[in-house]
Amino acid sequence: MDRPKQEETFPLDLAVNSINYYLTHKTYLPVPLDVPELFRHKAGAFVTLKKRGELRGCIGTIVSTKSSLAEEIIYNAVSSALHDPRFPPVRLEELPELTISVDVLDKPEPVRTIQELDPKIYGVIVHTEDKSGLLLPDLEGVKTPEQQIDIARQKAGISRNEKFKMQRFKVNRYGKK
Repeated sequence: MDRPKQEETFPLDLAVNSINYYLTHKTYLPVPLDVPELFRHKAGAFVTLKKRGELRGCIGTIVSTKSSLAEEIIYNAVSSALHDPRFPPVRLEELPELTISVDVLDKPEPVRTIQELDPKIYGVIVHTEDKSGLLLPDLEGVKTPEQQIDIARQKAGISRNEKFKMQRFKVNRYGKK
């Protein structure tokens, strides 16, 4: 199903504008007044930045921590650009070179067996009492549920012999993956 043009471009424009605004003003972009209805409710979201096809930053939230999805995107875009510990902060002059995608997460649901996973359709969350790791769906190079779980487990710092629980979720993706 095709999304209306404003709904399709809004989260991407918001992410770019948020990073630009923060780098210029050293404060967060205020939530715009003309937010489409879909982005007024609460939801978790991940903002992924790539430069020349290579990951440049990816940070998000599984469940909403802000008053709206629009505000969630603003904060996660800035975090992805400036606070992903794997990368140096994005510089203002880099912004035109970045490709941005926004993944809005559906509510996670428990998974009992690996057969309930499909890395093309579902993201996965693995967790113990004190550790958790998440992997978004439909990522290049991730072809099997086993690979997906292994990467999420490694991100969480969960060893191979540790017991963990799983959840799966779908996303609404805006922009390129």
